[in-house]
Amino acid sequence: MQFKPFEAGIEVYGASIDAIVDAFKLFPSIALKRLLNYGIGSMQGKDVVINRDAWYPLSNWLAAYESFAKEIGPRALMQIGQQIPKHAPFPPSITDIHSAMASMDAAYHMNHRKNGKVMFDPATGQMLSGIGNYGYTPVQRERKIISVCENPYPCDFDRGIITTLAQRFEKGARVTHDDGEPCRKNGADSCKYVIVW
Repeated sequence: MQFKPFEAGIEVYGASIDAIVDAFKLFPSIALKRLLNYGIGSMQGKDVVINRDAWYPLSNWLAAYESFAKEIGPRALMQIGQQIPKHAPFPPSITDIHSAMASMDAAYHMNHRKNGKVMFDPATGQMLSGIGNYGYTPVQRERKIISVCENPYPCDFDRGIITTLAQRFEKGARVTHDDGEPCRKNGADSCKYVIVW
C-alpha cells in the first residue's frame, strides 16, 4: 500500500530533496514549505533549508508525498519520480537499459538506511530488508522488461523513475502500468510496470 512504511526505523537520504525542487522548479518554495510541515528541513530566517547530507524519517517523506497527491495530483508524483535518476546515486556499472533496470533495487537501498545503517553496501553486496524492492525481469527474445515494484512509495512516483531511467538508455522506451495486476493505489503491496522499446 502506498504511503505506508513497511517497518519503523527507516530513513531517506536528504539529497532526494533535489528531485522535489526540480519537479517544482517554478515554485520550489511551495514544495519546501510542505516538506517542512512534515519535519523535513528547518527554517533559517525566511527560508526553508534541507540538509542534503542528513537522513529523514521515511514516514515523513511518504506523508509529504501523500499530501502532494491529494492537493496537487498524481502528476506531481510522476514529476518528482522523473527527477530521481538525476539526483540519486546509482551504481557505476549502468551501461544500458538492462543494467539500469537491474540496478534500481540497489540504488533504492543505497538511498535509505535502517537503524542508522545504509541498506545496500556496494562493496559487499549486502542488502537489508524492510523497504521492499524494485523488480527486474527481462522478457526473453523481446525488447521488454517487467518491473514489479513492491515498496511503500506511490505508484505514479515509481512510474516516473522507471520512465526516466529507461529513456536515458533507450529514447523510445515506453512504460505502462499493467492495469490487469494489483495496484498500490487500490491497497495492494505492489504495482507491475511493462517497459518496451
